[in-house]
Amino acid sequence: MDNVRRFNPRDLADNDGFNPNVPHDLEAEALVIGAVMHSAPAFTECATILDREDFYHPGHRLIWDAVAGIVAKGEPPHPVLVRAEIEKQGTLHLVENGGLILRLGTEFLPAANAPHFAERVYGTARQRRYDQHANELKAAILRKADADELTELVNAFQQGEQLRESTGHGPSHLTDALLNWDQFFATDFGAVQLLPGKLMGPGQQITVVGDGKAGKSLFVQEWAWRMATGQPFLGDKAQQPIRVLYLDAENGQEQVQERFLSFGGGHGRMGQLRYASFPPVRPLDTAGGGADLMALVKATQAELVVIDTVSRFISGPENDADTWLSLYRHTLLPLKRERVGSIRLDHFGKDKERGGRGSSAKTQDVDHVWELAAQGGGSLTLKRTHTRTGIGPDYFALLRQARRDGDNWLPGGTRHVLAAPDPDGFNSGSGLAAIPGTVEYIVAALDRAGLPNDAGNPTAIKKLAELQIPARKDKIADAVRARKNRGNSGSPTPSPDLPPPLPATPSPEPGESPSKTAGQTFPGNPGEPRGTTPTAPPFPRSPSQEGEGGAGHPRGGSENRALCEVCERPIAPDWAARGYTTHLGCDPATGSHPDAPGSTTTHA
Repeated sequence: MDNVRRFNPRDLADNDGFNPNVPHDLEAEALVIGAVMHSAPAFTECATILDREDFYHPGHRLIWDAVAGIVAKGEPPHPVLVRAEIEKQGTLHLVENGGLILRLGTEFLPAANAPHFAERVYGTARQRRYDQHANELKAAILRKADADELTELVNAFQQGEQLRESTGHGPSHLTDALLNWDQFFATDFGAVQLLPGKLMGPGQQITVVGDGKAGKSLFVQEWAWRMATGQPFLGDKAQQPIRVLYLDAENGQEQVQERFLSFGGGHGRMGQLRYASFPPVRPLDTAGGGADLMALVKATQAELVVIDTVSRFISGPENDADTWLSLYRHTLLPLKRERVGSIRLDHFGKDKERGGRGSSAKTQDVDHVWELAAQGGGSLTLKRTHTRTGIGPDYFALLRQARRDGDNWLPGGTRHVLAAPDPDGFNSGSGLAAIPGTVEYIVAALDRAGLPNDAGNPTAIKKLAELQIPARKDKIADAVRARKNRGNSGSPTPSPDLPPPLPATPSPEPGESPSKTAGQTFPGNPGEPRGTTPTAPPFPRSPSQEGEGGAGHPRGGSENRALCEVCERPIAPDWAARGYTTHLGCDPATGSHPDAPGSTTTHA
């Protein structure tokens, strides 16, 4: 035990009863305390440097706490109020029955000089923490601690120091949280401009949930790139570029390059996007991980952070609520405090109806939860299932477009766009009835065909085959069930506002490239497993499965067919007859349906 410093009671006789071997600066502490007892701005400024534990003198800590309480109530501090507060607590004897307050409050620094001495107090407090840490290591060595235990002690100490640096000091976060009522009610929160795409507001935190085959990363990567380069997204107008930090522990760098080139990115065209590929940050549900991320945020001055995928950045079990509470405490709360927004990607669990995988606690701290689902053929739905504010749309019907140039994806040929709106569609205007492959689309098609509500699966499959509408069997079964649940009231009256049945969304690329994965339909997306893409009814085959009426199509060859103005491939006769001049996926402007002949409405 010779290497461990022992506490000697006789040391208290020196330096006003305080141990001279422990780093401290009582003079600097006294000057700081004297200043903050007379000035709220001085306290607020010093609170960004210090917290109560930085004071070695217990009486100084007590006065600091009293001043913090007075400032938090919006009152100007004064030694008389400080004495009254401490006396009310019954702890006046800890400050020499008020003598310490009187002595420090009589001669004090100007408020502007207080931060300088606060820095000195902080410096000696840091030395004191290192001194204590060294003693803990010596004690552990003397009790024969192994290397792993010593490493844990060192890591815990370093994490604590880094967290302190990244999250600020003292109770300033408490006083900053107090609302200024004049400013608060003068703010028009309804006028706050949402970020491009209208999926979130500045500083908000959201989750994007979906299957692996839905293309969450592809969607969010394009969104992040467009925000960082000041481009419009999902029909929203362009805004000033936003500084985005993207943390990716999911996608290989070859995929990342392929995708951004296909969006139109490249050298000199990445704007304010900073991309961390498999960053060596510690788990974000730990203090060290939170400190690592905040250090990256400060280095990049990020306004928005993307975490792809969140399960790759945690150490605790996904089903444990404590994991997500720790993630919020160590990472998301510091981000929110700094008004930095976040998007975290997540996978569905086994039961999609229950949302993202793992504990339900993961949805409690976010402002919005968006669920992305692939409907096949490039059709997607994006639905908001949880919201804290209710601001912005609750759903989007999307199309994912992509084009190839030989063996490579065409630069600028991949994008996500809004599908044609359907304000009076099935399900109280959800708009899903306009998206081929969805249950709502199938229900609307069967309604228009006059099929009775009690029609079963075989009848529905036969009718869809006659209409040349491809659909997965599970979607057909869901549609049949939904129609039966409405009651067996016979054939419904089709709404005149519902859109006419559309052919399946054609594949946006000319054909499969030998250098790509078989079945790959979009940059970086592997081929979808069998049974996950919509399959056409037995007969006739969908135009999208036969090159839209090419060889083998029951309607004949392509020699007398109209050609798409973009890719110059044949267009299905019924498609061309309604005034379409491009495939749905080839429309370079929006990807939405062109107007029928004679229509007075145009799509932007």
